[in-house]
Amino acid sequence: MHMTSVKYVAVALGLLPLSAPVAWAQAPAANMSFFVTSSNPGNGGNLGGLAGADAHCQSLAAAVGAGGKTWRAYLSTSTVNAKDRIGSGPWFNVRGEQIASSVANLHSDSNGITATTALNERGASPNYVGGPTPNQHDILTGSNADGTAADATCNNWTDGSANSTAMLGHADRMGRTAGVNSWNSVHPSQGCGLAQLAPTGGAGFLYCFATD
Repeated sequence: MHMTSVKYVAVALGLLPLSAPVAWAQAPAANMSFFVTSSNPGNGGNLGGLAGADAHCQSLAAAVGAGGKTWRAYLSTSTVNAKDRIGSGPWFNVRGEQIASSVANLHSDSNGITATTALNERGASPNYVGGPTPNQHDILTGSNADGTAADATCNNWTDGSANSTAMLGHADRMGRTAGVNSWNSVHPSQGCGLAQLAPTGGAGFLYCFATD
């Protein structure tokens, strides 16, 4: 039996505490090329620019055995469009489920991003609407719905203060309006610090895509 499975069985039998460390909820599919981050680097919207955000995606992927690809954060800046930095697709989640076939499909209403497919690199769902609290469905993107740069980018992802803002998407496609909400562009944040991201339902998470 896989070591991770052994740990889960042990927890279920009461042989290990619930807090016992587990590598990941499930081993990633070989074609995994998309995930929602399970954490923020620690300073809200100050990600160390695009390079720092990409490094965060790469590190999280490597931690679950999916580091042998080039990972990029889905983020726009004042000079870069998010849609232009993630490759051409198709992209698949940790379970091998296709979430988009192409850049055009990704930025259409027919993409496969939902509360059940927008999983983190460990194979778990963040806290989405209707699930555990606090709600954490806000994802940093700095982008418009078509994947181009919005005005709010936490000063190009270098500012983790209350004095700047970021455009956010809803990973569960649920939220302020009836029907399907945008996964990448719903509303700006109240600020770029973790304290300002939390009130609207965020924890500074990112979307990560493999370009190859």
